[in-house]
Amino acid sequence: MGLPRHFSRQGAETSDGRGQIMDWINQITDILDKYGARETSNIPGSVDADFDRFSSHAPAATLSEGLAEAFRSQQTPPFASMLSQLFGRSPSTQKTNIVNTLVATLGPALVSQLLAKYGASRAAKEVENSAGVSPDVAEQIPERSIEAVAAEAEKKDPSIVDRVSKFYADQPALIKTLGGLALTVAMAKVAQRQAQRR
Repeated sequence: MGLPRHFSRQGAETSDGRGQIMDWINQITDILDKYGARETSNIPGSVDADFDRFSSHAPAATLSEGLAEAFRSQQTPPFASMLSQLFGRSPSTQKTNIVNTLVATLGPALVSQLLAKYGASRAAKEVENSAGVSPDVAEQIPERSIEAVAAEAEKKDPSIVDRVSKFYADQPALIKTLGGLALTVAMAKVAQRQAQRR
């Protein structure tokens, strides 16, 4: 029996019943088969529609895993570049979460220095004084500042990629802005992992 249309990804993620896990997979078997057997550089014309279906059925944890794989892929732009792109399109509260996560990874002194160097002096002062930023200040941070900070954070702690992926797992519309290649890689990696588990 398939999942109801209103079934949430969070519900699938928290359920430990193998039946429910199989249910969401059954809903998108055709997509998993298509991307599991595909060269990721070959982007299908249906990638946006496929991702819409994929993200509406897959658990948030699965979506997070796929996004992390896309961030780490040699075929996509660097993680820092992709994160800065997402950051620029995120709401202010999400921007605050991202900046504060980067601060927790690198420490306020280095983040403040990088923000000041790349055109975010107000945010730099706030990070220096309070080890974080407010939503209104986060809204003013240019993407290039986040790219510089994210690049340093990934060097220090590669698991930042997984933490950021979890932030965006419940926002598939934002993930789609990364483009067809990133979506193809994400779905292909999930499909390959699920095939190994069968």
